[in-house]
Amino acid sequence: MWRVLSDSVFSPQMTRYTNADFADDDSVNSVQLNEGISSSATHIRYHAGSSIWKLRSPLEKVLLLLVAILLFTIFILAIVLHITEHKLQESKQPIVQPPTIYPNGNLSGSVPCLTAACVHAADGVLRSMSSGAVGVPAEGTAPPGTIPPSPCDDFYEYACGGWAKNNPPPTGKTTWGTFMRLEQENQMVIVRILEQPIDTLKSKAEQKAKMYYESCLDTNDTVEQLGATPMQELLIKLGGWNITNSGFNIDSWTLQNITQTVQNRYNIGGLFSYAVGEDDRNSTRHVLQIDQNGLTLPTRDYYLNKTIEHQRVVNACLEYMVKVGVLLGGEANSTRKQMEDVMDFETRLANITIPNELRRDEEQLYNLMTIQELQELAPFIDWRMFFEDAMRIVKKKIDKKEPVVVYAPDYLKNLTGLIKEYNNTRTGRTILNNYMVWQAIRVFTVCLSKAFRDAYKGFRIALTGSESGEEPQWRYCIQDTNSVLGFAIGAIFVREVFHQDSKIQAEEMINNVRNAFKKNFKNLKWMDEETRQVAIAKADAISDMIGYPDFIKDTDQLDERFESLTVRNDSYFENNIQISQYNLRKNLEKINEPVNKTSWSMPPSTVNAYYTPTKNQMVFPAGILQAPFYSPSHPAALNYGAMGVVMGHELTHAFDDQGRQFDRHGNLKHWWKNETVERFKDRTKCVVEQYNKYEINGKHINGNQTLGENIADNGGLKAAYHAYLELMKDKPEPPPLPGIPLTHKQLFFVAFAQVWCSAVTKEATNLQIEKDSHSPAQYRVIGALSNLKEFSQEFSCRPGSKMNPQKKCEVW
Repeated sequence: MWRVLSDSVFSPQMTRYTNADFADDDSVNSVQLNEGISSSATHIRYHAGSSIWKLRSPLEKVLLLLVAILLFTIFILAIVLHITEHKLQESKQPIVQPPTIYPNGNLSGSVPCLTAACVHAADGVLRSMSSGAVGVPAEGTAPPGTIPPSPCDDFYEYACGGWAKNNPPPTGKTTWGTFMRLEQENQMVIVRILEQPIDTLKSKAEQKAKMYYESCLDTNDTVEQLGATPMQELLIKLGGWNITNSGFNIDSWTLQNITQTVQNRYNIGGLFSYAVGEDDRNSTRHVLQIDQNGLTLPTRDYYLNKTIEHQRVVNACLEYMVKVGVLLGGEANSTRKQMEDVMDFETRLANITIPNELRRDEEQLYNLMTIQELQELAPFIDWRMFFEDAMRIVKKKIDKKEPVVVYAPDYLKNLTGLIKEYNNTRTGRTILNNYMVWQAIRVFTVCLSKAFRDAYKGFRIALTGSESGEEPQWRYCIQDTNSVLGFAIGAIFVREVFHQDSKIQAEEMINNVRNAFKKNFKNLKWMDEETRQVAIAKADAISDMIGYPDFIKDTDQLDERFESLTVRNDSYFENNIQISQYNLRKNLEKINEPVNKTSWSMPPSTVNAYYTPTKNQMVFPAGILQAPFYSPSHPAALNYGAMGVVMGHELTHAFDDQGRQFDRHGNLKHWWKNETVERFKDRTKCVVEQYNKYEINGKHINGNQTLGENIADNGGLKAAYHAYLELMKDKPEPPPLPGIPLTHKQLFFVAFAQVWCSAVTKEATNLQIEKDSHSPAQYRVIGALSNLKEFSQEFSCRPGSKMNPQKKCEVW
């Protein structure tokens, strides 16, 4: 179980008061218009034809005019003073003098930092911000017809309003943001090396990565020439598919055989998923784990929530299934009918699948039992036979007393009843086989010819909104190679671009953020002292892995890792079969082996980060330790606002609603006092309610589903900001960035927001709301900043404004 930064790691106007030079009250009261003149004379004075005016000397006339002008000016100033005092009394806010912005665009006349690094950083910041965002006029003082972006109204728009304009999404991208842009820059580094002659690569593992990459590029058109043949041959190995003429025989078919073939030969999830992983309650050992699985569409809601939008996606998915069936040799009408039956079966699976937002209590999810007890719970297959079949791959044995952790017992129990119903008829058994084989087909169709990729387009457009075509093949292939041979690719990436100094400096930053996080514990009134002390101990025990695992720099160790993997440069489909089997074998080898708590689960070139509760470990790959997230030459405000918050985010995952259930050793354990647990849950209810109110495209964010990530966003921001304050304590304000009239504290918040600058299609946003544990980018910014009082202080946001609401949610 990971806590990943991004799945893909998203207020009324700020009021500014200006002091006016008011006249002294005593001088106003002492002014006399014309001492000794009656009211009648005063009346006559305003009459242009008065004979008294004619009698005045030129000097007297001048003096009287000056007095009149002075009186009028004082009268106007008195009115202004009265109105201003009235407004100030209503708002109960002090008058805040805005920073003086000089013609050169800097604060208070300070000489800006004009190094190449500062100029480059300033350019990046400005190109992402909304046009006119810097130097925003006070609330209500904008020129007629203009609505300048305000940091107190919508800080995401303020910081990211120009990002989409200056960073148009590449072809084929439905989601485009800071993470993805840096990832594409990393791809340029990798492709430059992979396109060199194979004998220039430093290890056999790297050579295998090159061969896999070439097989994906298909420069010899092998994939196109083979067409459907590789999949048709696989169908025969699977025992046949009723939709095509591939040897299916209902009389000899059993669910046991097809399940073992699909899941134990080709490592594809079917009716359930299983793996060997760290035991949540004893994180030093590996154990078998089983969970719910089996849907083609991203979430159960697509099947069960019959909205127009959902039905469009379901229909597009069915069309995709039918096209693939026909391409593999099925007759159109028969294929459609049988695929409809598969979709109906998946709908029934969705009905018994537990929603993710109800699966956040780790103690309730954890159900340890023996294989024999599992058999009694869900006897739709012979579980001992199933796992004995799997373990033959690694030459290990298990028996009926082998422990297994079941994360979805209710699902498996209900699945047993559903399978029994289908198993009772020949038609039902045919549907079950069609379903199981479809699970294998949908995984491997991406390895087939263009006709199969084209079949997917309509479904992709309905699901994500992408109509701009496919991204260049070489980019897809670099990404694919990194996903299957990521540590071989990582060796190339680290060698080319990652500097050891970055690792050392990142370690220092992590420790600063950790110290700030711990220091805040004393301010948490809801936490009792005993729990506070063990929480500090857990924070101290979190290990941090930075840059890359050491083994990738040792050629022998790297080659040994991939020694059993066979790769050819002219067989893309077969390469993917080999990799699936290799991954299954490496996973099963862990059974009964001790846990290596320094192992990595993410390739070094990845632009992301994660936390693992059972290892109490944070990982920050080399791929993310680059600008704009981090640069040794950037001002500390930018580094802490971007990378520092990423570090704080992963650190806070150790204490979110799920991570806090694991102790310092990574074991699922009740280690908080009950009263503190209840007060913690009350705090999290505030966060759930806050994010439930956020809405995009007419859809509300699911506050329960995104709770852990929202807690991490809020806690990480706070910890990183206070780490920055501590770093800059007793230090002078650094020179401003050129052309940006913001303090460095303000720049910290801009840097945080700009991590999440992105452009996303409506469909992709809707999919994220349905499926993702992360809130959409704009509300990752707005939600966290609106809860942090220090943000509103720095930008002088009045209470009650959108970015400074009266009610704030605070957990950590």
